[in-house]
Amino acid sequence: MSDSDTTPWSAQDALVAMMVAASISDQAIKTIELLSIERIVNHLPVFAGYNTDHLRSVSNSVFDLMEIDDGLDALFGLVKEALPEKLYETAYALCCDVAAADGRLREEELRFLQETRYELEIDRLRTAAIEWGARARHMTL
Repeated sequence: MSDSDTTPWSAQDALVAMMVAASISDQAIKTIELLSIERIVNHLPVFAGYNTDHLRSVSNSVFDLMEIDDGLDALFGLVKEALPEKLYETAYALCCDVAAADGRLREEELRFLQETRYELEIDRLRTAAIEWGARARHMTL
């Protein structure tokens, strides 16, 4: 949890929550997606100083939210409360990378990404560029 009394998550927790949600959006958590989340958290500058002990509790919170009615709406509410707007595109990019990690996007993952675009109000041109970059990074021979 963050030090703030106004939100249960830090901005970094919110980014982790979005990646976990992208991973479970197709009802199957894949090892390669979890490894992708771990790699992202360990290497991207936005996670500098992040306490990785939070990974488990944030993940469990996301799992719990996805079990209830309107859980996705609640997730987006928590994320938007914790995440500055300047990191909305970052959140979307991280979701795209996690979803693409296994080399295949399923219908449920595409719907989650569509909902993320809508909820975070990222315009279609920017999301297309982010998606193109994720696709390019996850190509195989």
